[in-house]
Amino acid sequence: MKFMATKSPTPPVAPKVQPPQRDDGGSVVLERRTQKVQPPQMYQVVMLNDDYTPMEFVVVVIQEFFGKDRETATQIMLKIHLDGKAVCGVYSKDVAASKVDQVREAAREAGHPLQALSEPVE
Repeated sequence: MKFMATKSPTPPVAPKVQPPQRDDGGSVVLERRTQKVQPPQMYQVVMLNDDYTPMEFVVVVIQEFFGKDRETATQIMLKIHLDGKAVCGVYSKDVAASKVDQVREAAREAGHPLQALSEPVE
């Protein structure tokens, strides 16, 4: 499905510039202040343990959606199994939400109750 924009894009906001200051010689001096930008809030994707999803399925999901090798995926799966949950990766908010959706969709298609969620990194 394609969507069309209903209104024109707004122009970007220009950085604030100090008003012109005059020195003794009558010339104009503009001072540009750099803006400090905070890095984006990161989110961790957490998979939760359940008693029904096969361990091998969890390993395959971790390998496929989080780019882990088999050994690392197995270690994460065991942590999920033993601790009840484990972090599979840390991403920006949108990427983490996409990863959660991918995991839930794969689990739903396979008929497993595997759950994942994203939470802010503290």
